[in-house]
Amino acid sequence: MVRRVDAPPAGWYPDPQNRTRLRWWDGLDWTDIRRAPPSDAELSRYEDSALAPTTRAGEFAQQAANQAVSRAETQQLITEVRNVARAEVDRAAEEFTQRARTVVREVQPLVSGYSNRLIRWIKIALVVAIVLFLGWLAFQIFAQASLFDWIGDRIDNLFNNDNQGAALGLARFGRA
Repeated sequence: MVRRVDAPPAGWYPDPQNRTRLRWWDGLDWTDIRRAPPSDAELSRYEDSALAPTTRAGEFAQQAANQAVSRAETQQLITEVRNVARAEVDRAAEEFTQRARTVVREVQPLVSGYSNRLIRWIKIALVVAIVLFLGWLAFQIFAQASLFDWIGDRIDNLFNNDNQGAALGLARFGRA
C-alpha cells in the first residue's frame, strides 16, 4: 500500500493492467477512466510548451491583462444580457396579456350566446308550466263545481221525487 506522502501526483499514467492505454491516477488510487496514448501532435504541443517557459510567462501576463479588461467587459455584457432578458420577459408578458384578453373577448360571446339560449328555453318551459298549471286549476274548479252541481241535482231529484211520490200517494190514498 502506498502512503499518501509517497504517492505520485494525479495524472495520466500507463495502465497497470493494459500498457497500451493510459489510466487516470487521482493521487490516491486508480480510477475507471482510461484513454488512448497521446498522439504525435499532442506530444509536440506539450514539448513546445515545455521548451518555451519565458514565452509562457509573457502569455500569462498578457492573459492576466486581458482578464482584467475581460472582467469589465464581462460585467458590461452581464448587465446587457440582464436588460435584454428583462425586456424579453416584459414583451412576453405583454403578448400573453393581449392574447388572454383576445381569448376572453372571443369566449365571452360564446358563453353568453349559449347561456342566452338556455335562459330563453327555461323561460319558455316556465311559461308552458304556468299555462298548464292554470289550465289544470281551471279544470279542477270546473270539475268540482259541476260535480257539486250534479250531486245537488241528484239530491234535489231524490227529494222532489219523494215529495211528488208522497203527494201522489196521499192523493191516491185520499181518493181511495
